Amino acid sequence: MKNFIIFGPPGAGKGSQAVILSKKYNLKHISTGDILREEIKNRTKLGLKVKSLMDQGALVSDEIILEIIESVILSTKGFSGFLYDGFPRTVYQFKVLNEFLQKIGYKIDAVISLVVKEEILIKRMLRRAEIEGRADDADIEVVKNRIATYREQTEPLVEIFEKRGNFYPLEGDTTIEHSFNEICTIIDGLD
Repeated sequence: MKNFIIFGPPGAGKGSQAVILSKKYNLKHISTGDILREEIKNRTKLGLKVKSLMDQGALVSDEIILEIIESVILSTKGFSGFLYDGFPRTVYQFKVLNEFLQKIGYKIDAVISLVVKEEILIKRMLRRAEIEGRADDADIEVVKNRIATYREQTEPLVEIFEKRGNFYPLEGDTTIEHSFNEICTIIDGLD
């Protein structure tokens, strides 16, 4: 089973790429954001707890996220691998994911990072709020807080990924099609 991480700040285009990549390569798309939004929509106990955190632009606890991820990995059948979108978000999450994958005989095959200028991220997220009705993207202060949280808690993973030798940064300011073709070139080159 192949394991790919699509990495980058909020609004970089991870979700857009993950949807089309997962279809092309028969990968189970694991989007922690989508999973959590579904919990919120269904007003589950977890969803109500998560909504309060997301409304502030804060991250959901590592324990909750890791429990969800492990459950999805263990219950998934019929795919060629996994595409992690918006996960891991912290050094701790990566460490636990990596240990869990090793324990079940898997590894991270590549980390593909979409690099996008902050002003473009903000425009994309505000636009996404209009189109998709995503409340977590509608308030510019919440958006800026999400980007700042990413820079502080998630961006330190870049150094770890670079040392592993399977980190591929790509310019994410381009079109969806251009980024998709570049990512496909990377993935196809790994086989």
